[in-house]
Amino acid sequence: MFTGTIDCIVGAQVQTTYDVLVVGGGPAGSTAAGLLAQQGHRVLLLEKARHPRFHIGESLLPANLPLLERFGVADEVRAIGMEKWAAEFVSPWDGRHHEYQFANAWDKSMPFAYQVRRSQFDEILIRRAAELGAEVIQGCRVRELTFTAGGVTAQAEYDDGRTQEFQADTVIDASGRDTLLGNRLKAKRRSKRHNSAALYAHFSGVPRAGDRSAGNIGIYWFEHGWFWVIPLADGATSIGAVVWPSYMKTRDTSAREFFLRTIALCPPLAERLKDATLCSEVEATGNYSYSCTHCHGERYFLIGDAYAFIDPVFSSGVMLAMVNAFAVAEAIHSIKTEPKRARAALRKFERAMTHGPKHFSWFIYRVTNPSMREMFLEPRNILRMEEALLSVLAGDIFGRTPIWGSLRAFKVVYYLYSFSHLGRTIKAQRQRAFNIRGDAKHAANG
Repeated sequence: MFTGTIDCIVGAQVQTTYDVLVVGGGPAGSTAAGLLAQQGHRVLLLEKARHPRFHIGESLLPANLPLLERFGVADEVRAIGMEKWAAEFVSPWDGRHHEYQFANAWDKSMPFAYQVRRSQFDEILIRRAAELGAEVIQGCRVRELTFTAGGVTAQAEYDDGRTQEFQADTVIDASGRDTLLGNRLKAKRRSKRHNSAALYAHFSGVPRAGDRSAGNIGIYWFEHGWFWVIPLADGATSIGAVVWPSYMKTRDTSAREFFLRTIALCPPLAERLKDATLCSEVEATGNYSYSCTHCHGERYFLIGDAYAFIDPVFSSGVMLAMVNAFAVAEAIHSIKTEPKRARAALRKFERAMTHGPKHFSWFIYRVTNPSMREMFLEPRNILRMEEALLSVLAGDIFGRTPIWGSLRAFKVVYYLYSFSHLGRTIKAQRQRAFNIRGDAKHAANG
């Protein structure tokens, strides 16, 4: 049993019991709520903010598109999205770059994705959840969850200060980086292998190509991490720096000035932005990579960023959130309609939850390593390794595309290449260990 400790509410009116309470109206929560309501379950979704609201993570993957079709929002997303046909990786040290066209992935049927403003995208999803029959309440933050043998009671606070209790048989924590249950269950663990922070903002006037490559996402490496460049359909461009804590702790000025100073450390990006204008506030966030020790328990499930968040270099966040949502909806529906299959349903859900982070993380932990950079900048399609890598970049890791043998070959080549440059590899590993630890004094002096 778990009982929260915040803002205990006395005398609040208790709602009729729902089958499922969903906490959070981002891509994971809205999709799960809509799917479960569509299956005939009584679903309540509580979202602390009011849509539209700003959110980072604007780049979708080609593997997102079939999920959008299944959820019934493909046309609406197409109307707000900018087509993204490729991902470009840029080295500031020698001017090299390589463009990965999604059409060249193993499965040729998913050649593009979209860049979207998350305020618009997330609003489309939560509106769809309501259309499918979920009861949606915005501006209502869950303050406490109390679990008993009979169900779950949520004590919630509206943004005008009113309080109310809601009861449900099962709760889905889709609270994102708030990690509501992960924190209260003490199940959240910072990644020991990867640790980063981020600065990000929107710019206007960023030059773009005149063809369909205008919507490409750009990944720029630099000494302290990497940058994303995401063009949006309305002319704005999302720019973000994902950096080591050791670098972030050297900040001695405003977020705006520090961000602009960080951009100057990457000459190819600085040149691209020389005539651009910062058109939003600069945001900063830390604790960028974590996971929870488990993804479900008695009467609860954790999905999306409420379960795990990994470095966004491959733009996997929204896709993993929606995959999680389809998985939890299938699991809950199976448990409620065929109780004898509950154990099998939970095992299948666990596999779906851990599969994505596991396979993306192998690349993410190594993407700043010199050997991995070399392989990304000069790919070879021996044994179809480049096609398999493109499938990962496209998010095609959940279906039946037979990429795994080629990915194993890619990893073998990576380890051999790293061993052949052993001195450089050891130096990079030591630097990474220092960067993750975040020794600010040493970083400032070094």
